[in-house]
Amino acid sequence: MTACHSSHREEELHQGAGTGEISELEKRSADVEQLSRSEDHLELLQSFSSLNAKRCLKRVQQYEVDVTLDPKTASPYLILSDDGKQVKHGDEKKTIEDSPERFELCCVLAKQSFSTGRFYYEVQVEGKTNWDVGVARESINRKGTIKLCPQDDEYKACVNAPVSLSLSSQPEKVGVFVDYEEGLVSFYDVDAAALIYSFTNCSFTEKLYPYFDPFLNNGGKNSAPLIISPVNQTE
Repeated sequence: MTACHSSHREEELHQGAGTGEISELEKRSADVEQLSRSEDHLELLQSFSSLNAKRCLKRVQQYEVDVTLDPKTASPYLILSDDGKQVKHGDEKKTIEDSPERFELCCVLAKQSFSTGRFYYEVQVEGKTNWDVGVARESINRKGTIKLCPQDDEYKACVNAPVSLSLSSQPEKVGVFVDYEEGLVSFYDVDAAALIYSFTNCSFTEKLYPYFDPFLNNGGKNSAPLIISPVNQTE
């Protein structure tokens, strides 16, 4: 599943915080959002929701994992930094050995996989117009086109039926949290300390990998890399 901002493009993405308390906080945030549509106390409700989201983000950041990109899975079109923390599209296809692990188009997975527990990581998307970030099952299709999002210039949470997201500002850093046993995957706007979207009641039976797609350069307009960033705990 992935959270994406694209003028093009499914596989996997989820939202999550810890178990009980974090899940309850996120549920209350969703309830508050629903109430705000029908009641007059919008400012108070928005403030309450914001505090809940900030508490959730601070808690899930405690589950930070060290993520690095796996060159064995990287598309021949991608350029990875030596430290495995950045990826961008290189326009030209490199001549490298193909394998069942390697993506044909624009994608790369992390070296690290997770089949239990909780994990969290952050990705800088500043300066990009199109991108996909999330988690993918080990069995993800690595050859040919991966259907992620339909052709719209907007943010979407992508599962079987993509969900359009209405964001007040463009995220510059996205946090991804997964609780494997709870079947929860959450995306956060880190700088705004705001929950973007949560996928709940997911069923995981195989390894999950952090997933990255920097998309085409688009004539230089989308040439900025996706950057796996160290987590600075939210105050």
